[in-house]
Amino acid sequence: MPDAPTPRADVRGRIVAAAADLLRTDGAAGVTTRAVADRAAVQPPTIYRLFGDKDGLLDAVAEHAMAEFGRTKAAAVHAAAEHEVDPVADLRTGWELTIGFGLANPDLFVIMSDPRRGRGSPAVAAGLRLLEERLRRVAAAGRLVVREQDAVRLLHAAGTGAVLAILDEPADARDPALADTVFEAVMAKIVAPAPGDAPTDGSSSTRTAALTLRAVTDDLAALSPAERAVLAEWLDRVVDAEARDSSDAAPR
Repeated sequence: MPDAPTPRADVRGRIVAAAADLLRTDGAAGVTTRAVADRAAVQPPTIYRLFGDKDGLLDAVAEHAMAEFGRTKAAAVHAAAEHEVDPVADLRTGWELTIGFGLANPDLFVIMSDPRRGRGSPAVAAGLRLLEERLRRVAAAGRLVVREQDAVRLLHAAGTGAVLAILDEPADARDPALADTVFEAVMAKIVAPAPGDAPTDGSSSTRTAALTLRAVTDDLAALSPAERAVLAEWLDRVVDAEARDSSDAAPR
């Protein structure tokens, strides 16, 4: 009897795995159609039929790798919440995981850092949601001094920029400590000092309190959905007003 036809998903997975291996060992330049076809034991037209072209294949490889990394991050986020790990310490853990992944997978990271690729990526979107979860815990602990969405943008941009800046240096001159410096600078902007520490900026206690309550608004079961929406709107207005007042009071 003839062998059963190989399912399309199996062929696709084999091609993605072959391309991922080549990307790790030889870089993006080594991911040629011929090399991938040979390693995956398929005909080159199969790659074009499933992925369109080399860019489509690289997108699939990057998405697959980012999804796998996302599962690692998700496990860390959920474990930190379950064991009540200090949210600021957990935020640093997430940063270090991301920096380490980027430096260990330079070609992959460069591919996903292209806004044209990353913007529509489900794996990138899932990673940002995990960052939101981490920051929501920081806010609920009374430590966040900017809006959650602003903190997400700052940390995401800073992490991406730090990895790309390090990778831009010659391989023997790369200094991962740059990422630590960037992280500390961002944290000084978005996180309030721990209780008992002297404040390092002009952040308002009213704004911090509003941000803390805003972080848990959706969990206030004593309020109706409409009441929670109104409360969220009021708190957003308080945060905005306090931010404007702080900016106006800052020395010029």
